[in-house]
Amino acid sequence: MEKSRYALIGHPLGHSLSPFIHARLFSLSGQDVSYTLEDLSPEELETALPALFGRVKGLNVTIPHKQAVIPYLSALKGRAELYRSVNTIALTAEGPVGYNTDAGGFLAALRDAGIPLGGRVALLGCGGVGRTFACEAALAGARIVCAVREEDLPAGEALGVYVRDLVPGAAFQRIPLSCLPAAAEREGFDLLINATPVGMYPRIGVSPVDDAVLRHTAAVFDAVYNPGETALLRMAAACGAKTAGGMPMLVWQAVEAHACWYGASFENGDIRRLITDAGEEMARSFG
Repeated sequence: MEKSRYALIGHPLGHSLSPFIHARLFSLSGQDVSYTLEDLSPEELETALPALFGRVKGLNVTIPHKQAVIPYLSALKGRAELYRSVNTIALTAEGPVGYNTDAGGFLAALRDAGIPLGGRVALLGCGGVGRTFACEAALAGARIVCAVREEDLPAGEALGVYVRDLVPGAAFQRIPLSCLPAAAEREGFDLLINATPVGMYPRIGVSPVDDAVLRHTAAVFDAVYNPGETALLRMAAACGAKTAGGMPMLVWQAVEAHACWYGASFENGDIRRLITDAGEEMARSFG
């Protein structure tokens, strides 16, 4: 009997930790399945995606297809409907259903680190993942200060419009990144979130902010997961802040995907071991 099949679609995919993470989760839940990588260009999506629906039970979706897959789905649920962005597809009797587990992974990573989402939050960056973080912070009632480079100020303003449309009355302020130290010294931050690639492999020695901000920050979340401990997280810990990195978010969003696919649930201890092991696998892969 042929194994049930799951896959990740995106372009370009390159090296991915998804097979390692999902293989462990399938094993923990007693599922004997296969998980493959399907590198689909935007030009291939129209013909390849419907064909793939006939061969798999579920998909993960990454850049550049998180919005492009929506016309091919029968329904969006939860955060996917809210954000119009899909990273998980379950093939059901009603057709392919889209979910977004990025937000759940983010919230679980904070919860696991004992970091509350609320109060005054500094958000670095205003791209796709930054939008998710901003919306979740607004839904939690946080006061958001979005700090971006000068050239990104219009995009930061557009993010503010999006957040206030989603959460009427949301407190959202957009400032140049150069003004963040003064803002931190003036009021401090309960949480700083890095939604930029600064500090990502191979440029691992740089941080998007320095001690002038971190001395006035209670907790830091860095969406970067390679390396597992970024320069930002090291500096934040040295300043006494609680920290959480991108690897827990990556694993927890995968956990939520399995719940969408077949109702799986896992022990927290097993997931924490997987987070550690995934970090070690990443270190082996990238030297």
